[in-house]
Amino acid sequence: MANNNLTNAKRVKNDEFYTQYGDIQKEIEAYLEYSPDVFLGKVVYCNCDDPFESNFFRYFVLNFSKLGLKKLITTSYKPSPVANTLLDLIDYDKTLTKSKGRPKITANKFIVSEVRDIDGDGEFNLKDVAKQLRANKHNEWTPLEGDGNFRSPECVELLEQSDIVVTNPPFSLFREYIKQLVDYDKKFLIIGNLNAITYKEVFPLLKENKVWLGNNYKVNAGAMFFEIPEKIANLDQVREIKTNESGKKVYVTRVQGVRWFTNIDHGRRHQPLPLMTKAEVIKFVTKKSFDKYDNYDAIEVSLVKNIPSDYKGIMGVPVSFLDKHNPEQFKIVGLTSGRDEFECRPSKRYKNPIQHNLNGSVSNGSKANTRATIKLDNVPIDIYYTADNADGPLSIVYARILIKHKKK
Repeated sequence: MANNNLTNAKRVKNDEFYTQYGDIQKEIEAYLEYSPDVFLGKVVYCNCDDPFESNFFRYFVLNFSKLGLKKLITTSYKPSPVANTLLDLIDYDKTLTKSKGRPKITANKFIVSEVRDIDGDGEFNLKDVAKQLRANKHNEWTPLEGDGNFRSPECVELLEQSDIVVTNPPFSLFREYIKQLVDYDKKFLIIGNLNAITYKEVFPLLKENKVWLGNNYKVNAGAMFFEIPEKIANLDQVREIKTNESGKKVYVTRVQGVRWFTNIDHGRRHQPLPLMTKAEVIKFVTKKSFDKYDNYDAIEVSLVKNIPSDYKGIMGVPVSFLDKHNPEQFKIVGLTSGRDEFECRPSKRYKNPIQHNLNGSVSNGSKANTRATIKLDNVPIDIYYTADNADGPLSIVYARILIKHKKK
């Protein structure tokens, strides 16, 4: 339910699911641990973030000096109906109208080039940022001409000025969003759904080692918690209610299958995956030989931990394998999508495939040509498939990444 709610929310203009500050901090710290100067002298752009609520803005502005940033750029899509809910930046909503009778603005641009303790209390915080932005000294706080869409000319112009993009983009536009970042040759750290791995626009980037999953995949068993402002919270989505530093309620929802996607290096992706031999997996775990696909020249490995260390052929593994993928240990050769654009193509196309349902009815079995299949010894009690050129009943396997060991 939560996953559907997040997807639906990201299809509309007001995306009110906010990434938690702690998740941003933990993820970025992993890159700093691997390369302490990764943000040094860089321009960071958060182009799907309203600073009224964005914890991305909050993280980067509060750590501006620590990271050694040259500049932080943030653009919002439109004025938020819940301004000041999370960050409480002191009367920022006065920017919702322009002076001298000009039309109401639809989005804001924030450019931070300097941070300092402006009020003399010995501490740099968001109040200092608010005062600096009001004074417009070394920082810029102006409306955008358009609606702040990341594809708009003025947002693309800001993208061209940036070095690293860090944000939580609309899931429904993930294909277009990541393509734009790659086309403009930008470093990035963004949040997306795990299913994006199978997109034809995304998988080749993963296969060619141009994009990979982030470091912090183990948080909450592969799920992430997002904050929803109290004014728009749906209690059916809520897993937790907490109070932020401003004393306001924040509702938290859990979303399964969310990952960081990046092209910034981190240490976890270079850690080898410990494995057993094929004989050890069969003896101690599966108690049976590995199934071989009927339509791909590969074996089925349903759990990443069961990848045999000494198998020289191609193996089909769950998409979650990418959480632990080490490019020095494995080569990605394809995806069991039924498409021909990847290196490992189907060895068989089924003719007149039929799906046999639990109630005894039959339906179109075209799924058999979009997944890997396993030949069954007997007709199962579950859903199964048949085809004119299939030697017996078949079961289909959810999307698999096809990999092989790299030669040592």
